[in-house]
Formats: sequence, C-alpha cells, structure tokens
Amino acid sequence: MNLNNHAQRPKLRALDVRPIVQDGRRFLLLRDHLQVSGQMLLVPQLLGPALALCDGTSTVAEMRTTLELLYGLRFQDGTLRDMVRALDEAGFLENERFLQAQARALDDYRRAPFRPPALAGQSYPADPTGLRALLDGYLAEAGDVIPLPEARGLFSPHIDYPRGGGVYARAWKRAAAAARAADLVVLIGTDHYSDTAASVTLTRQNYATPFGVLPTAVKIVEALAEAVGPQAAFAGELRHRGEHSLELVAVWLHHLRDGQPVELVPVLTGSFSRFIEQGVSPLSDPALAALAAALRAATAGRRVLWVASGDLAHVGPAFGGDPLAAEDKARLAQADQGVVERLCAGDAESFYGAIQRVGDRNNICGLSPGYLTLHAMGAAEGECVAYRACPADEQDTSVVTVCGVVFE
Repeated sequence: MNLNNHAQRPKLRALDVRPIVQDGRRFLLLRDHLQVSGQMLLVPQLLGPALALCDGTSTVAEMRTTLELLYGLRFQDGTLRDMVRALDEAGFLENERFLQAQARALDDYRRAPFRPPALAGQSYPADPTGLRALLDGYLAEAGDVIPLPEARGLFSPHIDYPRGGGVYARAWKRAAAAARAADLVVLIGTDHYSDTAASVTLTRQNYATPFGVLPTAVKIVEALAEAVGPQAAFAGELRHRGEHSLELVAVWLHHLRDGQPVELVPVLTGSFSRFIEQGVSPLSDPALAALAAALRAATAGRRVLWVASGDLAHVGPAFGGDPLAAEDKARLAQADQGVVERLCAGDAESFYGAIQRVGDRNNICGLSPGYLTLHAMGAAEGECVAYRACPADEQDTSVVTVCGVVFE
C-alpha cells in the first residue's frame, strides 16, 4: 500500500483479535486465522478505535480527524501511518498484497498430497505411538461402554483432549463398531472463523492424522459443490487448513479403526446467527437445503457413519459474558439438558428451535453441524453417553460444556 497516496482507504481483514497484557501494558494481539500470514502484531489498546476505522471508507487523514473529533484522541504525525503500514506488511489488509499471498497459499494447500494435522505436536502427540497411548488411556478410563453396532452417527466434542478426553472416549467407544464397519464417514464440523454468509465450506483435500491419510471422497464432494454452487463451496477452503473441529474427530475415527483408512466427506459449516436473528429455519437458505438433499442422495447405498463435531455452551468472561457462580453453572446445566434432549430426539428443527427461542444466549457452537447432520442422516434416536462442563479461564468463572451423543 502506497501511504503517500492520500486516496488510499485501508480495510482490515477478518482477524483473530485478543486482548493481552504484556509488561503491564494493554495490547490487542492480531493473528491471521487463515494462516496466509504467519505474522502476529501487538497493537496498543489505545489504537483500538483506529483499527475499527480501518473499514475501507476512510483515508488515514480522515481517520485521524474522526479520532480527534469523536473520541478526543490525538496522535502524533505518522502514528496512524505506521500502524497501517505494519498491518499492510503483515498481510492484514484486504488489498492486492493479501490477495496474491492468499492465492499462493491456496495453491500450495491444493497441491499438497494431504492436509497435514495442524495440531499434532501441540494439542496432542505427533508420534503415533504416543498418540495411541494417550487415546487408549482415555478409553480405559471410560470404563465399560458397550459398542453399538447399529450406530449410524454421533455428536462428538471438538474441545481439546485434556478437557474433553473422557467425553470423546465414551462417545467413540460406543460408536466403535460402526466406525470400523463404515465405508464412508461424513464429518460435519463447526467453521469457527466463517463469515455469516458462508453456510458451507468444502475441500477436495485428503485429511492426514499421525496414523496415516484418510482419503476424501472427491466425487461426493464434487456433487455437493454442484448442489450449493462451486464458487461458494470452495471460497473459504483455506479455513480447512487450520480448523480444529474436523481434525480432532478425524484422529479419534482413525484410532478406532486401528489406523485403517476410510473415505471422508469433510464439511465445515458456519454460524446460524443470521437465521436466529431473523427467526427463520436454516433450510430457508437454498445452499443448506441443497446440501442436505445432496448428502442424502450422494451417500445412498453406502455404509455411512455420520459425525457432527460440535461443543455446547461457551459462557463467562472468556466469551464476553459475566462471571459464573455455582448457581449460574447449575442453570446452564439445566439449559443444556433441554438442548441435548432435543438433539437426542433426532429432530433437527426441534433442536434448532430450542436454541433459537433463547437467541442462542449460551453460544452453542455445535448448532450448525448438529442441525445439518440430523437433516442429512434422517430419522434417528440418540443416547447421551457423556456430558461435562469444562473450565475456560483460570478463575473458573467461564465454561465450555460438551456432550457425546450416539445415534441409531
């Protein structure tokens, strides 16, 4: 970006922005969830309003005037220009520099033989022997869980293993026989960084785990893309590269199959907030309706295991809410019970309705994958085999709740 051109209007990309304190000073940590840029930036919190004005409508000079008139903030000459230059050099602005970097990253992703496990060596062991021992430990702790050969699908958490390992273990142990017998597995997971317009994001890329490679059923993916529109279906494909929701369940699937591969259909699905705000069914979106119908048609005649990867509530200060006391956690557990009952009933619209009626006040990130899985899978009855409230801050005033449900 040529900052000497006063007509330039910087526009900030969608980024992961988190407040942090370093050496007693408050900053905003900016990171690229698409991983197009490997950089991170620390921006003084005082410049937060300036970041908000990087919306593509104002020049740097106009931003400075707005900050002074509306917020009483005065900056030295060059401060805003230095900030915008740093954003540009990090690839954090929507401009030609970013588009070129994004195109290179997407080409590299598609040319690779598989999507490498992004969390291996960080959230779980990269070594297959160590990973096998970890997961077997969770399975042993799960106790006597009788496998259900007739299982058709499951709702699995995608929280990190240290907090959710016991819930994963009970759900996957119950569905183990079905996981081994399946010749096709449809994984539908939360797309945590999608924009609200992105209903469905597909990929043709294979998924790797430390146990090997799980091949993607490309012909089925192509049929789904044709149904929802190829441009829209692959527009956010790079999000598959870093998204954990499919990876963490794919690892469990591969382990329960003793490392044997099986064809996958990996699907990411975004927020349903716009449907909740409008008070309408998600199937009012033609892309979602087309996806559900295409999934049923494309998987007919296959021995399919349907997997919805989603957590339940995200509440407390860690998610922008008030601190939770013991009585708040008890009320949350009761609210979750109602949602899980609707999930177990196997009725997608009833499950959605239970969350929509309260405006999704508990931030249930498993709504969209659970809903789409129920619609695509068809009539099924679920059994909740595990539930847990996991701490989400050091003060234990925020929680993420998770459950495991197996359908037959």
